[in-house]
Amino acid sequence: MTSFEEAETEETVTCLHMTFYHPCQEDKMMFRCLNFCKREQVRADEMAKFGRDSNVCHYNLMDTRVSRIQFSLQFYRKLNSSEICFEIKNMSKKTKLTVDQTELGYLNKIDLPLKCIICFGDYQILAEVQEGESVDYFETYLHLAEVPILQERCLPSLQPIPENGISSSLFPSQGKSPMETDENESC
Repeated sequence: MTSFEEAETEETVTCLHMTFYHPCQEDKMMFRCLNFCKREQVRADEMAKFGRDSNVCHYNLMDTRVSRIQFSLQFYRKLNSSEICFEIKNMSKKTKLTVDQTELGYLNKIDLPLKCIICFGDYQILAEVQEGESVDYFETYLHLAEVPILQERCLPSLQPIPENGISSSLFPSQGKSPMETDENESC
């Protein structure tokens, strides 16, 4: 047998890609302590904490409006399954955390979807899980977005566009309420 045949099978590592955006990121440089474009290993038994307290958080956000610990991510394996997941917990007493459309108050936690947007204050983070097999550790890979993540995803506009293509905001209704009419009704 050759050494190649005797070598252990290399297992893949779960990687959490996180893309950060803040509208004032160029002026205030709140992401200056994050290591972008570099994979970092996190032991499975450690909690990945994000916030402004560098003594507690591995991922520091240099902004006084961010809580000492803003949120944490816990790596875990589902019961009676080989599926590996993350759960996200809001650690801020002052700021609600939104994961896609789910709002989390202080100490609320949910499973992190494979792809989602995490928001708090003016911060937007696109989180994408690249699944792996390792149960000893996972990796984080941080990116910096140049444009707002919510715009990038092309979320539909909440204001309806009328069939004639003219926005109703250009012509105020002057206090009139819409009237419902039957198409078959004669005038």
